[in-house]
Order: sequence, then structure tokens, then C-alpha cells
Amino acid sequence: MISFKQLPLEAKAAVAAGVVFFFMMLSRSYLAEQLELRTRRWLLRLQMALFANALMLIGSLHVWRSTVTTFSRSSAASSFCFMPWKIAVFMFLALAHSSFFTLLFLVAEEPYFFSLAAYTCLGAYIILIFFLFTLGSVEQAYKFLAGRGSKAGTANKNSRTAMKPVLAVVLTVVLTIVGLLNASQPPTVNSVEVPVHKLPSSMNNLKVVLLSDIHLGPTVGKTKLAMIVRMVKALKPDITVIVGDLTDSEAEVIRPAVEPLGELNSPLGTYFVTGNHEYYTSDVSNWFELLKSFNIQPLHNENVKIVSPKSTDDWFCLAGVDDIEADVLRYSGHGMDLKKALRDCSSEHAIVLLAHQPIAAKWALQERPDINLILSGHTHGGQMFPLNAGAYFLNPFFVGLYKVGQNTFVYVSPGTMYFGIPMRLGSRAEITEIILRSP
Repeated sequence: MISFKQLPLEAKAAVAAGVVFFFMMLSRSYLAEQLELRTRRWLLRLQMALFANALMLIGSLHVWRSTVTTFSRSSAASSFCFMPWKIAVFMFLALAHSSFFTLLFLVAEEPYFFSLAAYTCLGAYIILIFFLFTLGSVEQAYKFLAGRGSKAGTANKNSRTAMKPVLAVVLTVVLTIVGLLNASQPPTVNSVEVPVHKLPSSMNNLKVVLLSDIHLGPTVGKTKLAMIVRMVKALKPDITVIVGDLTDSEAEVIRPAVEPLGELNSPLGTYFVTGNHEYYTSDVSNWFELLKSFNIQPLHNENVKIVSPKSTDDWFCLAGVDDIEADVLRYSGHGMDLKKALRDCSSEHAIVLLAHQPIAAKWALQERPDINLILSGHTHGGQMFPLNAGAYFLNPFFVGLYKVGQNTFVYVSPGTMYFGIPMRLGSRAEITEIILRSP
């Protein structure tokens, strides 16, 4: 039997990731109710950071071998630039690995430069891994189809081997710059008209502004949130809704960054539902209290009647459900409860539901097909290449407007900012202006 010491480094990293994952599940299942909230919060975040780093170590070993070890065997190793290159690759990998720990130590009113650099390296790391894998697969396929693997000369073989990491690095640098520039732009304002069955005619053209996935934390701070609030106020919405993942940090730590939300003053109210990242903070109760102090009403498996300014007899039901991650985390007193959220919401009036994850929207429609409109987020439109494909296949609704059945629509926001990595490739941050149309 092969001992642990005899395993290759990649296998050891995989075993380490498996061990951390096992203890994550164990602590969630058996220790959640026994640990103090603050301790549980730190333990969860530390476990997630260690798990991510153990998985990344497998890729980092491949990156090092492709971009450093490959050249150490050639004449390039004796050049003046080789040592600075080794240091640069090491620093790049170290920053990428450290990004997950910034949630524990580097969160403030405005992002620290270290956090921005670390998450930028993480984004570049993901792109680089993709291109190294893709180019390597293409090379192997070419060798197999051409049958030239053993016939090629040593010089040509070394040349092709060196070209692969060089091309991958160049593509990574270019796409990283493009992604950073794209994410640095203000969110685009996307205006969408949605016909809402049974919406009173007096509420025709009611304007709802949808925000999602702002992710206040290591790389998004007060300045960006203030910009979002100014853009929302310029749209003069009747209602503003925030469908989860507002934050990645505890309320007390990042309170100064949240202050711009107090300037939202939609006449029919501003409403909030939790996303999965609110539960990762283990601080939902404090977030609810903080948002209420800014006159933002959390919809914790509950609903409100949105009454027409023109007639008190005309109204529709606006409901919100907790994010489904609360059930996974066994977060006490929380979890998606559609029956409770839609209590007293009959099909005689229009129903609009706020649910962070598109999978929750799918489940809600299976239980209550009379819901007329569901507003979601979570997917970020994939946020950046090559993650877009995974987000597309993992969610029943990816991004944009979907019609389900005769009288139901689902709109999925691509997110108003970004999570961690300050990059967007193949997607664009968005503030959605939804115009409700009566039939």
C-alpha cells in the first residue's frame, strides 16, 4: 500500500482538501448549535479559506511547473530575467492564495490595496489555469491525431513546450486588464418592461429598481455603494429592492460603508431579502437591525401590500423569502418558507416575489404557479470567463428576463457589483429598472 509520504504533491493537496471539507460538514451538522455565534462565524470562514487553498494548491503546483520548472531545464534558466520571473510567479501565487483570508483580517470602509491585489491575482489565476489546461489538452490531442509524439525533434519539442505557458500568460494578462477595466465602470442601467397579470391599472408604469450582489467587503466599499445610490436616486423609483448578497462582512465591521443606503428614499419603500453570503457572515440579525435603521425593510419570509398612490383599493403583494443556504447552514430561525412568505397573498391580486437564487425561484413556482413575477440575482451573469459556463449550467435561470407559463416572469440580475474578484469578463454589472405594466 502506498503511504501518504509517497503520494505526489497534487494528491496530498487533494487529501488535505477532503479532510477540511469533512470537518466543515461535521461542524455544520454537529457543532453549529454548541458553539458561540462569533466562534462559529470564524470557524466557518477559516474552514472555507483552508478548503479553497487546499484545492488551489493543486492548480498552483501545475502553474509553477508550467511557468517555472519548464524553463529551468532550458537555456532560459541562465538568463538575468529568470530569477525575477520566479519571484514574480511565487508572489502571484501567494497573493492569489491569500485572497480568501482577507475576509478575516482586511475589511474596512474602503478596500485595502492588498485585498484588491490579492483578488485580482485570484481572477488571473483562474484564467491562467483555464488556458494552461486548454492549451495542454489541444497539444495532447494534436499529438494523438498526428501521431508525431515520438518523432518530433528535441528542439521543436522544447519550443512547443515553452510556447504553451508563454501564450497562456499573455492571454491571461490581456484578459485580466480587460476584466479590470470592465468592472471599474459604473453599472449599466437596464430598463425592462414586464407585464404583470392582475396588476391594477392605477399602478401601470410603476417603477421598481432592482439591486443585487453588491458584496460589500474586501473589494467593494463606501465609494462604490455611494455611486450606486446616486444612480438609483436619479432613476426616481417607486420601489427599490435588494435581492441578497449585499455584504460579505459583519455589520459592525463594515457599518460606515453602508451609510449611503440611508439616502434611498423610494416613496413606496425599500426592501431587502437575504442571499447566501449574508448567512456566511453569521450576522443576519445585526444586518436586519442596521438596515431597518436606514428605513430598509427586510422581508424575512413575509410580505407587504404595495398600495397604489392613486387608490387605496388597488394593491399587489410583495413577498420575500430567506435564501436557501440558511437551511444548508442550519441557521437558526431562518430558511426558505414560501407558505409563510405568501400568507394572505391570494391569486386575486398580483404577486411579486423576491428570492435571491434562481433555484429558489424555480421551487417557488412549482409550489405556487400563481406568482406573477420573481426577482432574483446570485448568478452574476457568470461574472468572468471561464466561470460563465458553470454558472449557466448550475442555474435554471441564468440572467435576464424569462417567461414561465402564461402569466409568470422571472428576472435574474447579473449583479450590481461583483464578488471579491474586481473583474468582469462576458458580463456587465447592472442596475435594473423594471417597469411594471398592467394588462
